Amino acid sequence: MSEFTLHIDGMHCGACVRRVGQALSATEGIEVKEVRVGAARLESTQDPPPIDRAIEALAAAGYKAHPDPASQPGA
Repeated sequence: MSEFTLHIDGMHCGACVRRVGQALSATEGIEVKEVRVGAARLESTQDPPPIDRAIEALAAAGYKAHPDPASQPGA
């Protein structure tokens, strides 16, 4: 399994955390490990992990996300 972190802009409260968690949970190939204001820690059995798909799901939910370079597989 590959674990990675996404930084998420625009999260300010518990409702945002729930909305982000729901968007990511609905993304095929992603298992949500933790969501907190500003970031989400995710896991995937797919190689490479579907980071772009997770970012697209968050964009559809109204959030801009970008990978944490230090947490990317192979980093």
